[in-house]
Amino acid sequence: MIKIIIADDHDIVIEGLTSLLMPNDDIEICGLAHNGYDVLGLLDNQEIDIVVSDINMPKMDGVELTREIKNKFPHVKVLILTMYNDIKFIKRIMEIGAEGYVLKNKGKEELTRAIKTLYDGEQYFGEEVTKTVFSSMTSKYVAGEIKLTKREIDVLKLIADGYTTPKISNELKIAHSTVETHRRNLIEKTGVRNSKGLVKYAFENGYS
Repeated sequence: MIKIIIADDHDIVIEGLTSLLMPNDDIEICGLAHNGYDVLGLLDNQEIDIVVSDINMPKMDGVELTREIKNKFPHVKVLILTMYNDIKFIKRIMEIGAEGYVLKNKGKEELTRAIKTLYDGEQYFGEEVTKTVFSSMTSKYVAGEIKLTKREIDVLKLIADGYTTPKISNELKIAHSTVETHRRNLIEKTGVRNSKGLVKYAFENGYS
């Protein structure tokens, strides 16, 4: 069972999200909050897997809440659910460690998929969010700085799109072990620490 908290300062949004998610047998809504302080209070008293949070909230917004969660409850995943398809918010949220970012104009299927993806240990950024990040990049990859093979670039792009190893394997028609080899090579070449770092690297260097 995936245990979540929903945080938004509008009751109508909370009610709507609750109605959307309640039918899922593997998702349990364990708390509702109107600001970041309320969320932290709920996290103090129960084990939660994922916090689904808006950005714009009173007292403590989603950005500060994400920072506090990562400091105090590092095992808890954060999925930002917002109307802001704005690069400054997306990059800021990524930098402080949120695992997902989805727009409110998306439906039940994407929200459910995002929650389950985070629970499985992967990141999830909606398609529109990914496009916003890529289109905002003014500096593209400079040949010769870091030499990536064509296949490494293919894998990197799919990682940035939130693909898991099995999905990358299926998409590129290569073995799981080959995908993991490319992932390790990418981490070594780019100097990042993990797949989250690869996502950030891909965004910052304009892979699309």
